[in-house]
Amino acid sequence: MLWLFPQQCHCGMRKSFFMKTTNNTILMTGGTSGIGRALAETWHRAGNKVIVAGRRTSLIEEVVAANPGMSGYPLDVEDQVAIQDFATRITADYPELNVVVLNAGIMVAEDLKGDEWLEIAERIVNTNLLAPMRMTAALLPHLRRADDAVIVTVSSGLAFVPLALTPTYSATKAAIHSWSLSLRHKLKDQGIEVIELVPPAVQTDLMPGHKNNPNILPLNDFVDEVMSLFAQTPTPAEITVQRVMFQRAAEREGRFESAFNTVNQPR
Repeated sequence: MLWLFPQQCHCGMRKSFFMKTTNNTILMTGGTSGIGRALAETWHRAGNKVIVAGRRTSLIEEVVAANPGMSGYPLDVEDQVAIQDFATRITADYPELNVVVLNAGIMVAEDLKGDEWLEIAERIVNTNLLAPMRMTAALLPHLRRADDAVIVTVSSGLAFVPLALTPTYSATKAAIHSWSLSLRHKLKDQGIEVIELVPPAVQTDLMPGHKNNPNILPLNDFVDEVMSLFAQTPTPAEITVQRVMFQRAAEREGRFESAFNTVNQPR
């Protein structure tokens, strides 16, 4: 279970929040591959009830078979009606649900010289920004009644220093960061904690070439560091591994331009 131990709060600052990473019921969207699957499996092994959601039934069956006791549901997060129907079903099946990880997302390179970039951009916005908002809206009535409720949003280092190759992805993650700040502030008196996970580039299939790129953080190393941060007391409002601080701290350290040039240098 997750436990809240409030301390005196000044000037609207976040109350200290202590999160146990076991005995929760956790919903992971985008939980059939990459970071989502790795975190879902790690939380499952730690003694949590984990439900994964994803587009492809075959991948859901694969994850569930590999992790006895885990559950899985198909969900197309681009479908607004499907999100509402899913929320109704999942809260009926798991009334103890208390942690929602809004991990589903897509990252696509955009060629602004072509004719299809706007269609791609709109799909990215729908998946990466509107879907988490819709999922949150659909589940908030339940989470307000849940004990120790937590929403985990997933932004990116590219929210702070964008990659010009993926302008809409970077923009949606910047929006998720801003939205997470406001969501945390708005929900702090409703018993719902908001934690933002800020990944750097990680060796997954999110983008072609990432999985085998030796210059990108290995997935297992990322997950190990993320779990150590979730276990801190108090739990950080932002889960930022050391590798992402090059981007996360660039502007406040006065080196945004050089960081932008580094991220966008020809490869």
